[in-house]
Amino acid sequence: MKISKLTPAYDLELAELIRVNLKKHALDIPGTVYFDDNLNHLSDYYLDNPEKRHYYIATDDNDKLIGGIGLAEFEFFEDCCELQKLYLADEVKGKGLSYKLISMIEDKAKELGYKRMYLETHDNLEAAIHVYEKSGYKEIEKPSAIVHATMNRFFIKEL
Repeated sequence: MKISKLTPAYDLELAELIRVNLKKHALDIPGTVYFDDNLNHLSDYYLDNPEKRHYYIATDDNDKLIGGIGLAEFEFFEDCCELQKLYLADEVKGKGLSYKLISMIEDKAKELGYKRMYLETHDNLEAAIHVYEKSGYKEIEKPSAIVHATMNRFFIKEL
């Protein structure tokens, strides 16, 4: 397995991985990234502001995309970034890759000076919630600044 920064070459493969995961959990609905106009070009968003946004992909020995995770500044809490778009291919789920990616993105967040990491998820993503809790994320009330969110579970972790 290799971890590297997202490049435009992997945009469409990543978009498909995200859509497959969301659909499998009945989250192919408005208000999720499933319908985000920029989903097919995520590298544009993450490469546009490298001081505050990063996205990494995991590929197998054949350069096939098997997962990804990102972070971006989260302005609603001081010194905080948001863990974004942690998705894995079915064939690697349950093998500890989520924990490796979370640890790696948390290290990047600390390197960038962030002191906490926030994330949003949904009841339908039970396995993800388990991973987040096991990784030290604590559930919080929905932040008042989040007005339109299809996601219904909110977590934060002190780094």
